[in-house]
Amino acid sequence: MHYDPIKKTLGRLFNRWTFSRKVFYFLLDVLLLRTWHIHRELRRFFRNHSQKYGVKILDAGSGFGQYTWYMARKKPNWTVHAIDIKKDEINSCRAFFEKARRPNARFEVQDLVHFKNPDTYQLVLSVDVMEHIEEDQQVFSNFYQSLESGGLLLISTPSDQGGSGVNQEGEQSFIEEHVRDGYNPKEIEEKLKKAGFSKVETNYTYGKPGKISWKLSMKYPILLLGVSKIFLVLLPFYYLLVMPFVLVLNQLDVKLNHSSGTGLLVKAWK
Repeated sequence: MHYDPIKKTLGRLFNRWTFSRKVFYFLLDVLLLRTWHIHRELRRFFRNHSQKYGVKILDAGSGFGQYTWYMARKKPNWTVHAIDIKKDEINSCRAFFEKARRPNARFEVQDLVHFKNPDTYQLVLSVDVMEHIEEDQQVFSNFYQSLESGGLLLISTPSDQGGSGVNQEGEQSFIEEHVRDGYNPKEIEEKLKKAGFSKVETNYTYGKPGKISWKLSMKYPILLLGVSKIFLVLLPFYYLLVMPFVLVLNQLDVKLNHSSGTGLLVKAWK
């Protein structure tokens, strides 16, 4: 079963109209536990910079653009520079944001291995990106150079505790495009400090509540869709049944401290 083709199919289904894309973003915000963690950290960043105008943010690996959408709506006086290596995703986001009249978001095709914009951004956001890039040390260095002094790098990435659906040696990843099965906190801290970051904090996400939530909200539905697209008709009924449990589990995962988990939330300051 391959995760990414199904993700792309769902994206194309919802991206046909402006309204349906907004619905798609809403569903991603509710269903994806990583979004709950990222939004919490973004709200903290917003509060800490509430008196500032013209803040510049880099969405490094913007994908469908859901985080750019969240930030551009919440802070219309700020600028979000969204970049991704996939031209089709960038073009789709450009068209949608133009129709949605969000001029404070700019999309550009870029390779993070080569992209740097020295001393420009107050925040660099990277969500589920680094597990796809072999040359991660170079990318961390580029992030450091692109931040202003005191700027924040916020990363969400799978951990080495099964974050790619790999729990045993030789087991195939649930997500086919990953070049590594995940980071451990010490490894990513060392790489970020080598890149120049002065302070690094790492916390596990997707602890016990999150693991259950992910299976209910993402893994099982995607497995069913991998069998047959007919299950698209049944998905609304499935989610009506499981959503109360998913919402409670997501809230618990965000509130609790986890000694282990399949995800990592990393913050690093220049």
